[in-house]
Amino acid sequence: MSFPFSDVSAEPIANLIALNGRAALVTGGAQGLGRAIAERLAEAGANIALADLNVELASESALAIGARYGVKAVGVRMDVTDEKSVSEAAAEAAAAIGAPTIWVNNAGLFPSIPVAHMSVEAWDQVYAVNTRGTFLGAREAVNQMTGNGGVIVNIVSTAGFQAPAAGLSAYVGSKHAVRGMTKAMALEFAPLGIRVLGVAPSYVPTEGNIAMATAMMAEAVAAGIEIPPMDVMSQSLIGRTGTPDDIARVVLFAASDLSMIMTGSVLLADAGETI
Repeated sequence: MSFPFSDVSAEPIANLIALNGRAALVTGGAQGLGRAIAERLAEAGANIALADLNVELASESALAIGARYGVKAVGVRMDVTDEKSVSEAAAEAAAAIGAPTIWVNNAGLFPSIPVAHMSVEAWDQVYAVNTRGTFLGAREAVNQMTGNGGVIVNIVSTAGFQAPAAGLSAYVGSKHAVRGMTKAMALEFAPLGIRVLGVAPSYVPTEGNIAMATAMMAEAVAAGIEIPPMDVMSQSLIGRTGTPDDIARVVLFAASDLSMIMTGSVLLADAGETI
């Protein structure tokens, strides 16, 4: 069986990090971590598709990224929990920028709700976005990449390695699943010339994260539910909270030929939190 991965040892660093002419799709890409990832991939030369439920914001972000870096960029509406939406958005993106050879499964939810107070609907929604969304994205990515090869990057979390705080059972379970899926997919997709890597960030403040946490706390107060506080980055060994770009640079490494020897690994981008 042939495994079509090049030996790039003779290439200069500039060529290894360059993504010129490649197409990248980032789910949850309209803002926050997803947009930061898209910015770095575009800076390296990739044409970009921002897939998001908020297509208006995704299109605005794509316009700004395209103008800044001189690449093709498009916003497409995608509900990562719905297979028809995923396939239609991927087709729209491919028509605009070419079939993706880089696919970043970034969209996610992280509600902090104690198990005793969590509804089945809320539990299922976490798994629908975080786990099924990763499966549907990876499946579509394989369909797009077969014959051309590529890289799938799954955004995991330090919650895929530990339980960072009380109230996160659904999130922790879903991210442990994504970590395992990353390994299994790497095994399955290697003969197709497709590498699969995970990047596991600690919490970083983004527009979506802050809005979600604020709304969650307000709902809990209204319902008389006590939610334990989250001590964000309490174990940081670098003396500061991580930023979206801290994570985006690790994703760029994973997506580029710098990481050609790697597949199935999950890279911790956590300032030493999980030591």
